[in-house]
Amino acid sequence: TESADKILAVLPLSFDYGMNQLTQAALVGAEVVLINHLFAQDVIKACAQHRISCLAGVPPLWLQLAALEWPAAAAASLRLITNSGGHLPRHCLQTLRQKLPHAQPYLMYGLTEAFRSTYLPPEEIDRRIDSMGRAIPNAEILVLNHEGKPCAAGEVGELVHRGVHVALGYWNDAEKTAARYKPLPRRPQQSGLVFDELAVWSGDLVKKDADGYLYYVGRNDEQIKVSGYRVSPGEVEEVLYTVPGVVEAIATGSKHPKLGEAIVVIAYVDSSYVAKTMEKQCAHKLPAWMQPALLELRHEALPRNPNGKIDRSGLKQQFAQAFLTSDQ
Repeated sequence: TESADKILAVLPLSFDYGMNQLTQAALVGAEVVLINHLFAQDVIKACAQHRISCLAGVPPLWLQLAALEWPAAAAASLRLITNSGGHLPRHCLQTLRQKLPHAQPYLMYGLTEAFRSTYLPPEEIDRRIDSMGRAIPNAEILVLNHEGKPCAAGEVGELVHRGVHVALGYWNDAEKTAARYKPLPRRPQQSGLVFDELAVWSGDLVKKDADGYLYYVGRNDEQIKVSGYRVSPGEVEEVLYTVPGVVEAIATGSKHPKLGEAIVVIAYVDSSYVAKTMEKQCAHKLPAWMQPALLELRHEALPRNPNGKIDRSGLKQQFAQAFLTSDQ
């Protein structure tokens, strides 16, 4: 961000990503435009009205913005856009790049306990469009297996954060702190001493390529276990978002008397004819154990949490026993 920038603050200021719009502007002397928008179209209008140059969002907002038309006046001044708070589907990113040709996209990953941890430089997007990037300056990101040892390239492990940006723990909650903040493998220091450093274990499953770029796989607590197979919701969602008419979609697991868990898809669609296309696309691109057992189609946006993200936990709870009262 530069002093000449105009930042449109659309995210809640109670969200660290949202508050960062204010602190970053104060750091460099940029201008911030606050907006309490009701519809995604309001964001586009504000971009045109105030000649916004920087816009930060989370995936649900970007999905809505990508589906709308961007007048030339709204797109002309945007020089950078940023995403965090979740993986941005490939088709959405490609659409945004087409509609906002002057805006460089910065794809970032963060954790509440560690704020911002990685980013993918715009010049790397064409080669690594699905990557969450590498560690930001002064941060260190480790990918560790269940034994706490570093994973090899291509091996899935847990993302562990260390550095000056990592919080010391949870306020007045020693039990939760102990569960998430754990020692790193002992390391030699320049003095020759070793110590047990506490780092934050994110619960996010990732893998890295040979160049050290990271790729998000899913969360430990969101994995769906279908007939002994572990399914990441993101694998299913990436296919769903390739279907025309799907605005938002999540995949979650529901207890099943025969399968252990079955996959439930809740989607916001703009047509009642989308269901058959979704079924065909899933049958074509996903193996048998990853096929959705239930499609819940809605014609309105999916519920949000206070940070503007889709309320996955609420929807999972709503459909947790969808199959236990049926004959399946």
